[in-house]
This record gives sequence, C-alpha cells and structure tokens, in this order.
Amino acid sequence: MQSTLTVPEPNSSAPKADTRAGKYLTFMIGKEEFGVGVLKVREIMGIQEITAMPQTPPYMKGVIDLRGKITPVIDLRLKFGLPAIDYTERTCIIVVQVKSGSTLLMMGIVVDEVSEVMTMGAADIEDTPDFGVKVATNYILGMAKIKGKVKILLDIDEVLTTQEIHGLEAAIQ
Repeated sequence: MQSTLTVPEPNSSAPKADTRAGKYLTFMIGKEEFGVGVLKVREIMGIQEITAMPQTPPYMKGVIDLRGKITPVIDLRLKFGLPAIDYTERTCIIVVQVKSGSTLLMMGIVVDEVSEVMTMGAADIEDTPDFGVKVATNYILGMAKIKGKVKILLDIDEVLTTQEIHGLEAAIQ
C-alpha cells in the first residue's frame, strides 16, 4: 500500500507583510514620505544637468550620462500628479534598477530630498487601503507606520507601466 503526502495549498489570504519587511531608503515628495527597497537602489546623487527628450510626458525629465551609460530620469513629483517645484540643493536623483518582464533598466527618479535608510519589520507594514476602482494603487507595496508617521512603500517596478518602460528603452537607444 502506497501512502500519499498531501501538501496544503498556500493560504492566499495570508498577509504578505513578511516579504515586504526589510531595509528601505526613505525620501520626501512634498510633505509625504516614501520608501523604496534598498536592494533596488544603485546610487544617490545631487541634481545635475538633465538632457530633455522631445515628445515625452512632463514627468519624464530626460536622460543623464551616468558613467558613460545613458540613464532615463523621471520626476516622481510630476508622475504622482503633484505640482512642479524648483529644484533645490536638497533635490536628489535616486538611481534605481527596475524590472519589466525580463528586462532590467537603470532609471533615475527625482525626489525632493532623501531622508534615511530604515529597517521596517512585518509588524510595521500594513496593506494599502482600498480607495475604490478608479484609484490605481498597484505600485504601492504597503503603508509603514513608524514613530507615529505613515510612510508609503513603493514597488518601484510598478511605478512606471510596461508601456512607459518600453518607451524609455526606445528613447535611450
């Protein structure tokens, strides 16, 4: 007689906070604080000359030369629908590695200022609230509550759509 081992199905309703716990680089856009996983961050630099690309959306600021490699730059403030502001000495470009399908792409994101690197535990992170069908929140990993403040954790791979990433790839070719 042969016995069979049954493996239970993973509980799809289990919270995904455990996979979201870890180190995040936090930064400000307006009065809100955001975080992106440090494993996605390649470099942080001050604002520099950005070469504008014609016929791109306003949030696509253009490209920079990053050690001989053309790197697209987007302004997260504009991507998130906030008004443009003049860049200051605190404005930074965070170079991140984004993944779209099997494609890896280096991209600069302009933020108002970088805050710090923080370790966030599973207990600190909650799921993104449901804002209704008209509000896209697929680029938000969750909301972290640290010292009485809420930080919005971004899935940087989802901030730009696949179509936008392919547009960036075409622009830098």
